[in-house]
Amino acid sequence: MSGPVLENYIDGAFVASGATETLELVNPVDESVLARSPISTGADVDAAMRAAERAFASWGRTTPSVRQKALLRLADAVEAHSAEIVAAQCRNTGQPAAVVAAEEVAVGADQLRFFAGAARLLEGRAAGEYLEGFTSYVRREPIGVVAQVTPWNYPFMMAIWKIGPALAAGNTIVLKPSDTTPESTLVLAGISKGILPDGVLNVVLGDANTGAELVRHPTPGLVSITGSVRAGIAVAGSAAQQLKRAHLELGGKAPAIVFPDADLEKAALGIAQAAFFNGGQDCTAATRLLVHESIHDEFVAAVAKCAEQLRPGLPDDPDSFYGPLNNRGHFDAVLGKLAALPAHVTVVTGGKRLGDKGFFVEPTIVTGVRQHDALVQEETFGPVLTVQPFTDAEHAIALANDVRYALASSIWTGNHAIAEKFTRALDFGAVWVNCHIPLVAEMPHGGFKYSGYGKDLSAYSVEEYTRIKHVMSAHD
Repeated sequence: MSGPVLENYIDGAFVASGATETLELVNPVDESVLARSPISTGADVDAAMRAAERAFASWGRTTPSVRQKALLRLADAVEAHSAEIVAAQCRNTGQPAAVVAAEEVAVGADQLRFFAGAARLLEGRAAGEYLEGFTSYVRREPIGVVAQVTPWNYPFMMAIWKIGPALAAGNTIVLKPSDTTPESTLVLAGISKGILPDGVLNVVLGDANTGAELVRHPTPGLVSITGSVRAGIAVAGSAAQQLKRAHLELGGKAPAIVFPDADLEKAALGIAQAAFFNGGQDCTAATRLLVHESIHDEFVAAVAKCAEQLRPGLPDDPDSFYGPLNNRGHFDAVLGKLAALPAHVTVVTGGKRLGDKGFFVEPTIVTGVRQHDALVQEETFGPVLTVQPFTDAEHAIALANDVRYALASSIWTGNHAIAEKFTRALDFGAVWVNCHIPLVAEMPHGGFKYSGYGKDLSAYSVEEYTRIKHVMSAHD
């Protein structure tokens, strides 16, 4: 193996892991080996937890204004180090550099500023005499040390979504980034030096076994993961053994439902972009197009035309819409699903690998799928959009809700009554109307059913990282 060995960030310093095993970090653009990452051991995790525990003794008692100032300074530092963050992330993901700069770094700085404000706006019931002779009030307190695990699809942004609310609430952190995309998170940790007290933010590298060490460790009071359903179930089960709280943001299988009265040109472009942004490696991606039978053929043709213009490319190519899939295992899995399509499915566009180097896949649209096909029911997490016709509103709602995921959805119509009906009936944590995929810091993100529980973003996510204490004082 070749390349430098990355280091953990513990107690305000980069330190070598005690691990004897390492992982190769592979550039998904050209499949070259970039570096090696340690599979951190239980001893590494324990060192990070002890550092976080020591830091909580003071950080947990800071005032909201102190935490606000730190988060604002961190946001400024993120912007100042944008080029470094983008370069680090593009090495690991192959994403278009302009997209990382605009959609993760700039947006991440804005989200940190939101959490800086949210630090000073925690809410609880008013103090009062709910029992004669006694006054009661509520304290909302930080949990303590929290363990966090982030995925590889948006490494930097997901790190911000984790640390922002946790720090705003006064917690300290041990975070494990994905084993394939750790570098932008390490840059974030490095620029936090001198802004956050030592030990407040710790980053431990490794694989699923290292993540399991985080969850099993007795110190954290909450474990938060963004990842697959399989990983979420494992984390929830392990956390339950010690009655730890879990925060799970898992997969999605989002429908985009199109009625004939929609602005079809706008809908075709919007759905194509929502399906293929980041190569479809997005849990909120539009993965299932449900279109009224009366416009099925013409609308599929319109979406396919848009899709063919959203081509993948290299990080420095200003015309590329998305980059490669993240890693060899995922790339092979997506191509395997496309190679095993049932006979009743028609590939309208795409369906193949692009080029002979790197993990690039064409934007793909398939029709003729049936509701119980694996391609409809299971998350592909790639640039694949399935299409199904529907006859009326009730049929569309039944098709949309008949999956185990419940994260995101969209309805496209010019009829206000239809839109209102669907915002109530769709069983998903987010419902977009005449758009699909925009997110804002002020609104919560999270799903139901197999998409997990708990909210990212918004003041609700800060509440996730707090505990509530009732205080009652006798008057006499």
